[in-house]
Amino acid sequence: MYEPIRSPSVHTPADDADFPHRSREEELDIQLAGHLAALLAVTDELGLGTAGDRIAEQVARLRGAPPARHAGLTAAAPADLHRRAHALAGRALLVAASRADTTAAILSAERMDAHAAALADAAPSGRLVGAH
Repeated sequence: MYEPIRSPSVHTPADDADFPHRSREEELDIQLAGHLAALLAVTDELGLGTAGDRIAEQVARLRGAPPARHAGLTAAAPADLHRRAHALAGRALLVAASRADTTAAILSAERMDAHAAALADAAPSGRLVGAH
């Protein structure tokens, strides 16, 4: 009654593909290294040498090579840089937690706290940070 299917299904996995595959852990390592490298750039722009050195150690551990460091100045206000660094540290914390990297997670949480404190110190008195 029915003719048999002669072509392979589109749902058949392509196990013999010619391109390289990465594991979930490798993808998370790449993502974490990218977030930390971006945080390093902002940290260097803020002139936070010791914090930058600690971040650079983690990037080197994840990538297997030390990161390129330079203070690419964007002429952004320090408060804007602290906000950006806080957001990047938060992203790094999420990825570090998902890959169970305690060292990177602790470092990211410390950087989030430091940038949040810097933002609180920079806020004018009587005005809430982020309030409209």
